[in-house]
Amino acid sequence: MNIGKKLYEGKTKEVYELLDSPGKVLLQSKDQITAGNAARKNHLEGKAAISNKITSCIFQLLQEAGIKTAFTRKCGETAFIAPKCEMIPIEWVCRRIATGSFVKRNPGVKEGYKFYPPKVEMFFKDDANNDPQWSEEQLIAAKFCFAGLIIGQTEVDIMSHATQAIFEILEKSWLPQNCTLVDMKIEFGVDVTTKEIVLADVIDNDSWRLWPSGDRSQQKDKQSYRDLKEVTPEGLQMVKKNFEWVAERVELLLKPESQCRVVVLMGSTSDLGHCEKIKKACGNFGIPCELRITSAHKGPDETLRIKAEYEGLGCSTILSPEGSAQFAAQIFGLNNHLVWAKLRASILNTWISLKQADKKIREGNL
Repeated sequence: MNIGKKLYEGKTKEVYELLDSPGKVLLQSKDQITAGNAARKNHLEGKAAISNKITSCIFQLLQEAGIKTAFTRKCGETAFIAPKCEMIPIEWVCRRIATGSFVKRNPGVKEGYKFYPPKVEMFFKDDANNDPQWSEEQLIAAKFCFAGLIIGQTEVDIMSHATQAIFEILEKSWLPQNCTLVDMKIEFGVDVTTKEIVLADVIDNDSWRLWPSGDRSQQKDKQSYRDLKEVTPEGLQMVKKNFEWVAERVELLLKPESQCRVVVLMGSTSDLGHCEKIKKACGNFGIPCELRITSAHKGPDETLRIKAEYEGLGCSTILSPEGSAQFAAQIFGLNNHLVWAKLRASILNTWISLKQADKKIREGNL
C-alpha cells in the first residue's frame, strides 16, 4: 500500500491519500482520548486499535444492511480504507433518552425523558464556538457545496432521515447484548466519485452513550472519561477497560441472535421461475431459502411429511415474490436484528430514491 500525503489531522485520527487507489483514503486512528473540544486530552495506549475495531464492525454492519457508508475494509489494527469524501461540517445527534447537554439546554426536561421517535439535532462543527446548535434553515441558508453537490432541503432531509434510521438499527443491534443505546453522533460526507451523501468519519466509543442494562452507573462509553474529576493512571485504566468491554461485544453485533429460513413448496417444476424470484428476494434480506417440489393435490401425504420437517409460521397468501420475501423478513426481523436492519435500510433507501427523483423532476433533470 502506497500512502501519500496527509490530507487531514483531527483530535483522534489522521487521513492520508492512497497513491495506488484513486478515490480512496486511509483513516488512521490515534492513541488519543479527548473531551470538551480537546480542553482535556490524554494519551491512551491501545485506544487506536479499539476505536478502529469498533468503527470497522459498526460500518460493516450498516453497510451490509444497505446503508451507504464510507467504508471499504479494515487495514491493520489501527486503520481502515474508505472512499474519499468531502465532509459536511455538521454533527448529527440522535437521542432516545434525554441526558447530558440536552437537559442543560432544555430546562424543565427531566433526565431520562424518552423520545418517540428518536430526537434528531444538528450542530455546526466549530471548536472556537463550542459547536453551536443549528436549525435546518441555517444549514440550508449556508448554501454549502461539497464535491459539486449543493446542500439544500433534499440533502438535509436525507441526512436527517438517515440519522434516525442508523440510530434505530444500532439501537436494535445492541439490545441482544442487553445494552441501551442512549444517543449517538455521526457525520456525513459527499463521496467525491459518486457525488452521493454517505455516512462517513467514524462511529466508535466516542460517538455514543451506551448503558448496559439501561443503567447509567454502568456506562461503558467516553462519558466515563468526561466524568473523571481528575485524570489519573487508575482512572485512564478504568476508561480503557470500558472501551475494551465494548470492543469485545461489538463483534457480536455482526452475528444473528436467531436462525431463520424460508421454505417454498412448489407444485411442479413449472413454478421454478416464480419461486427463484422469491429465493432471490429473500437473499436481499439475508434470509436463506429452500425450494421443494411437492403437490398437495396429487400427493397430500408427501406434502404433509415435507411440511413436518420444518417448524415455524406459515406465510399469508401473497402474489408477488418480493412481497413474499418482505412478509417473511418482517416475521424474522422481530427476533433477528440483522434482518430488521436490512428492512429498516430498505425503507430508508426507498424514501431517499423518491426524494431524489422528486428533486430531479422539479429541476427538470428527470
